[in-house]
Amino acid sequence: MKILCIGDSNTYGYDPRSYIGSRYPEGIPWTDRLEGCEVINCGTNGMTVPRGQSRYAGLIRLNDPDLVTVMLGTNDLCSGLGAGQIAGSMESFLDTIIDAGKPVLLISPPLLQFGEWVMDDEIIEESQDLGEAYREVAERKGCLFADAAEWDIGMTFDGVHFSPEGHAAFAQKMNEILEQV
Repeated sequence: MKILCIGDSNTYGYDPRSYIGSRYPEGIPWTDRLEGCEVINCGTNGMTVPRGQSRYAGLIRLNDPDLVTVMLGTNDLCSGLGAGQIAGSMESFLDTIIDAGKPVLLISPPLLQFGEWVMDDEIIEESQDLGEAYREVAERKGCLFADAAEWDIGMTFDGVHFSPEGHAAFAQKMNEILEQV
C-alpha cells in the first residue's frame, strides 16, 4: 500500500533533542514503521492546518497513493487557536484533499502534555476537545478517522513531540488501522 502522510513535526519525525530540526534516526519515526507500506512523508516542522488552496492536491495526483493520512492541529493549538477553529480549517483543507479522489484518514493528534512548550491549561483543554471536533468533520466529509488522543503515546520533555517509544506506539496503532483499510 502506498501512503502519503501529511502532517507536522511528529509526522516528519522531528527529534526535539536536536534543536535544529533534525529527524530521529531512520527506523524510529512512525512513518518508517508502517508494515508493507511505501510511505511518502510530507511531514513539515511547524506546519499548521493550511488555509485556502494548498499544494497537496497536486502531490496526491503526482504520487497516486492508495491512502492519504492527515494529522495536523498541534501547532494550531500551540498558537492559541481553539478546537472549533482548527476543525473548521481542517474541514476546508480536507475539501482540497478529497477532490484529489483518494481515501483520506484524518488523525486527531495525541493529547498535548505539560512541558517546555505547553504551559497553559487552556491549550491542554483544547487539545482534549480536538478529537471530537475532528470526528465530526470526518463524518461529514466521509473520511476514515482515528483519534490518537485515545492511544498511549509517549511524549518528550516539551509536551508536544513523540519520544522514540511514542513513535513505536503510534506506529503499532497505525498498523492495526491499516490492516482494516
